[in-house]
Amino acid sequence: MKSSPIRLKQKLSTEAAKKKAARDLKAAKSSYRKAAKADSQKKHRANPSMKGKDYDHKTSSFKTVKANRGNDGKGTKIEGKTKYTIK
Repeated sequence: MKSSPIRLKQKLSTEAAKKKAARDLKAAKSSYRKAAKADSQKKHRANPSMKGKDYDHKTSSFKTVKANRGNDGKGTKIEGKTKYTIK
């Protein structure tokens, strides 16, 4: 595994790390992720006072990073492949 300043939870072999990086890049470049990121950036430009918060596409509101990425304490496994409407 290549060295990184960020501590990764997974200890992957070199081959597995390369495959994961390819999967992650493919997911990040999907049309939904591109639209969600663009929408989030647009909302942040319109609301500069929400700096440090994440835009939640499920509730269409700004939340703390902890609440948004942790699915309000329920974890992320149940969200899985759910996609939300980007307005």
